[in-house]
Amino acid sequence: MSSERFEVSREIAAPPEKVFAVLCDPAGHVLIDSSGMLQSAEGEPVSRAGDEFVVHMDRESLNDYPLGKYDVKVIITEFERDAHIQWTIHGTIKPPLRHLYGYRVEPSEIGTLVTSYYDWSQIDDAYRGTGIFPVIPEAGLRATLGILARSLEQPPPGTRPVSALGL
Repeated sequence: MSSERFEVSREIAAPPEKVFAVLCDPAGHVLIDSSGMLQSAEGEPVSRAGDEFVVHMDRESLNDYPLGKYDVKVIITEFERDAHIQWTIHGTIKPPLRHLYGYRVEPSEIGTLVTSYYDWSQIDDAYRGTGIFPVIPEAGLRATLGILARSLEQPPPGTRPVSALGL
C-alpha cells in the first residue's frame, strides 16, 4: 500500500447486492458516513461510471478548515454492479482535489467482504505538501464499515431496536 492510499476490510452478514445497494444510493452515503460531514444528499442511485449526485456537507464536524456548509458533486469514476464502486468529488475548491474513494464488494462465507479505500495519490500538485491529506483517517474508513454493518445486519437476540427506545 502506498503512503497516499489506505484500505480497510470487514465482513458483513448481508448479501453483496444488499451492501452494494447502500453504496449506490446517495442517502446511503449519508447514512454510513462516520465523519459527520455528510449532512444530506440529492440524486438517484447510481448505476454506471459517469453518474453523479450532490452531497450537502458541513466541515464543522472535523473542525479543521472553516468551510461552513457547502455542496459537493460526487462523480462515479468506476462501476461494476455488486462488485466495485469508486468516485471523486468536485466542489468549490479549484483545481479539483482529485482524491478517490471506493468500495470493493465480494461474497464471503458470512455474506460479504467489503473493502473501503481512500486514495489521494492523484491530487493536484497545488495541494501536495499542504498537510490536508488524508482528509479522512484510516480509522474513519473502519468506522464507516462498522456503521454499514450495523445498518444491514440483524440486531443480536435480546437487544431492542432503536425504535423501541422511543427515539
